[in-house]
Amino acid sequence: MYQTLLKMPRPDLKVVYYINMPEIFNSSQASKDKSVNKNSSNPANSKKKTQEKKSIHRDIDEYSEIMKHEKPVNGCLGAFLPKPFKIGFDSQMTDEKIILALRQHPVILVKKIIIIIFAILFPLFFSSFPFTDFFPQSYQIAMTLAWYTLILGFALETFLVWFFSVFLITDERIIDVDFLSLLFKDISSAKIDSIEDISSKTGGMMATVVDYGTVYIQTAGEKTELQFENIPQPAKVAAVLNELMIEEEREKIEGRVR
Repeated sequence: MYQTLLKMPRPDLKVVYYINMPEIFNSSQASKDKSVNKNSSNPANSKKKTQEKKSIHRDIDEYSEIMKHEKPVNGCLGAFLPKPFKIGFDSQMTDEKIILALRQHPVILVKKIIIIIFAILFPLFFSSFPFTDFFPQSYQIAMTLAWYTLILGFALETFLVWFFSVFLITDERIIDVDFLSLLFKDISSAKIDSIEDISSKTGGMMATVVDYGTVYIQTAGEKTELQFENIPQPAKVAAVLNELMIEEEREKIEGRVR
């Protein structure tokens, strides 16, 4: 039948000449291709491979000599919070973990605390000033209440600026949140693999005794420098960032993707 078709060509018949045997008659090749197609088309196998790749990603305690000795913190009020449970942010990815949450050292607030204490005690000396005698008693009470309201507002703003101005270090990036006022905040971030240089600086007797300082981070991003100002244990923070950079390079070499 095949020879008859070759001897009787037709205009609408396209004849294809095979040099080798067609693959449909090659049982070994056909079974091999079938198994390949079966594995590639099976979504369960693809999902399994993806999970295997993700499982290669190591936890911070597996490669950081510093963080493996730090216990996770359950609270959120502090200046040095390793592996915090109760801290997160809006753009945090599902598999992204916060390694360190930092704030300025509380010793930075000592000057403002002294000002607040002095302001609280100041109305007690009103009676010693002669100009207060010219005001009626109701005016003096109103002035005292207004004064304490201003002090309360100043104290509340001081606490909120300190509390919400945080520096976050995750296993993916670094984030600098500057809470400048109740109406304005500035957020800067950079990926770990974009960090080019890290340095820390501690200056002054108080900073040396209490162990706080500033960490300078040079990046290849839009904002070329990020500063973690007046944070506790700046040398330790810089060392953790160096470990994250080394792990990021190791992931690229070993082909481990996030």
